[in-house]
Amino acid sequence: MEKPTVDDYLKKGIYGQKEINPEEKRTFLGTFRERIIVALTQSQVREQGTYKEVEELMSRNREAKLYLNGSLDFKYLRDYIQIADQLSIDYLVVSNQEKETDIGLVLAHDHAIDKEDIFIEEHTEKDDLEKDEKGLSAFLNRLFRP
Repeated sequence: MEKPTVDDYLKKGIYGQKEINPEEKRTFLGTFRERIIVALTQSQVREQGTYKEVEELMSRNREAKLYLNGSLDFKYLRDYIQIADQLSIDYLVVSNQEKETDIGLVLAHDHAIDKEDIFIEEHTEKDDLEKDEKGLSAFLNRLFRP
């Protein structure tokens, strides 16, 4: 490895520390895509309640860190922060005025895991209704089984 030159020090002083994939880090609330366990969009975080899938992943990955988009109102972040507190997961509310991102929440490790699918499908009222109907019919079938 070469020794830094005076020119290198001057550039670092003028432009700051070189970053790897700064655009990716800004998009994913300060972390790299390869480290992410799960991510939710802002609209998903604004939905009433929390995503059970995220809760399960948080409980299975307690060494991970939760990144929350600071541009969202605290009332939408509160439930996820409470879960992180209960599970002793570190969290960070990221306020980035430089770039807007549609990402609302990221659960990530401090090392690469290269998970292919990090997004959860958005819940809809139809999905919730179907789950309720399936749960009810299964319950009734068990209850009235001959």
